[in-house]
Amino acid sequence: MNLPLNVESKSDMLASPVVELRQYTLKPGRRETLIGIFDGHLIEGQESAGMTIIGQFRDLDWPDMFVWLRGFDGMEARKNALTAFYDGPVWAAWRDAANATMISSDDVLLLKPAWPGANLDLSGSKRLPQADLEKPSASSDLQAIVVIRIHHLQPGLEARFANDFQTAALPVLAAFGASPLAAFVTEHAENSFPRLPVRASENVFISITGFDSTEAHARHEAALAASPEWQVFEQSVQSRMAKPTETLVLSPTSQSLLGR
Repeated sequence: MNLPLNVESKSDMLASPVVELRQYTLKPGRRETLIGIFDGHLIEGQESAGMTIIGQFRDLDWPDMFVWLRGFDGMEARKNALTAFYDGPVWAAWRDAANATMISSDDVLLLKPAWPGANLDLSGSKRLPQADLEKPSASSDLQAIVVIRIHHLQPGLEARFANDFQTAALPVLAAFGASPLAAFVTEHAENSFPRLPVRASENVFISITGFDSTEAHARHEAALAASPEWQVFEQSVQSRMAKPTETLVLSPTSQSLLGR
């Protein structure tokens, strides 16, 4: 599962075996402020501490939601990296300004690849130069987007769902124009940095797909709705669901590695 990034080569950006999916609810009208702080000041400090900032996104359906992904080399590495960053000078300098934009930052899922090779491949990726931060696009309809689907499962069914998704769903998604990027399930290891809570009781399967534009995504969704193969898959897994699937339709910021 390769990541088709439209970026220059950088050999040291490797896939992460532990990933956080973080969804922040922000105060009305404050998302651009947080993006400016995050993209301009918080990426380098986190990566210097030993983590990978995979992607930052505007949720296209919710104007006060900021979604981002960061990766770690393992659970112990996660503890060490987060300790170094949150006890360090960069977060001390920008903590108050960042927190002032937020209502909640506790919606966090701790994840691992759903099968070998299902994690994000960031080799060959590079951020845009700072001079290119947030240059306006000709049309938002032409911007690449990333879609994250969070499937909430009954306990113990992640592996079975992952197998069925890999064999039955992935070919259909690809046939109708999606670019499969990654698949994750809940990492049930104990939270190695309890200062930051995670949704520890969740049992999820997460798929990440890419599209060239919102219009391409709309065509894909229409094709899926009319597909007998997709309907069979959805019906076959319905009894395993704990609650309805969440769909995040996301526009990457200019400093996101994923989706640019």
